[in-house]
Amino acid sequence: MGENKVALITGASRGIGRACAMELAKAGYDVAISYAGNEEAANKTINELKSLNINAKAYKFDVANKDACTQAVEEVLKDFGKIDVLVNNAGITRDGLFMRMSSDNWEAVINTNLNSAFYMTNPVIRTMIKQRSGCIVNMSSISGIMGNPGQANYSTAKAGLIGFTKSLAKELGSRNIRVNAIAPGFIQTDMTKDLDTEKITEHIPLKRLGQPEDIAKTVKFLAEDATYITGQVIGVDGGLVI
Repeated sequence: MGENKVALITGASRGIGRACAMELAKAGYDVAISYAGNEEAANKTINELKSLNINAKAYKFDVANKDACTQAVEEVLKDFGKIDVLVNNAGITRDGLFMRMSSDNWEAVINTNLNSAFYMTNPVIRTMIKQRSGCIVNMSSISGIMGNPGQANYSTAKAGLIGFTKSLAKELGSRNIRVNAIAPGFIQTDMTKDLDTEKITEHIPLKRLGQPEDIAKTVKFLAEDATYITGQVIGVDGGLVI
């Protein structure tokens, strides 16, 4: 085991999670990532991470399963020895008008986007408390701040992450563990590829969509430089929510 700091990022085989993994690896972090099913993408990401001369490993499990999360954290600690940064990034969408929304689509989004943060953070903070240091970043969304029609489940989960962030920051501050949230706007990923970008950018002051790297750089800032910032929600949205 090396002397590098260790970051654990959920949902990081592609998109925002992958960008976060690459950014922290460039900063010298060893990186553990989770993925749900796309093994090819996960392996590609791991190979790119290792090319940066850091240790990296992918773990396949369902973040909506409490026992799977607990076991995965144990495996990461066994493989890497510690966890300095946790990024709760994994998320899904099951959009639809609320009056037609099935309980399955409600529960799938709440479990994957919100409950997973509890399932991952609960075992991770035990090791962070022992080492009296740590950084947790929860990936919220502008939808959790302003709401979004057709996304009652997603907005609820992302708003819940904000309350979770603030409460945990107050509980863990005395142990030198910082907890913050990022609220991305419209970022160019698979999740937004089918949206009408021309219509969306009309409402964004910077007149463009964001890139996964915009979020990744904010994660790196929170992990590395923001030593007196905790309990905050940082919007990375081109000015959409002002």
